[in-house]
Amino acid sequence: MANKEFIEKEGVVLEALPGGKFIIKLEDGTEVTGYLSGKMRKHRIWILPGDKVRLEFSEYDPNNCRITYRYK
Repeated sequence: MANKEFIEKEGVVLEALPGGKFIIKLEDGTEVTGYLSGKMRKHRIWILPGDKVRLEFSEYDPNNCRITYRYK
């Protein structure tokens, strides 16, 4: 069975890229690329530059992440 553990972090969206990707600055100052999770696409939740978001990282790739929540 696959291990479904993810590392959760928070960050701020800096820029929206084509194809539903975003450049996000983490709390520790690093910049990563992220994409919307399936539920956020399904419910058409908009992400704009300046939004604070919660992210999930895989154990294997620290440069790509999935956006799972947008704080209000």
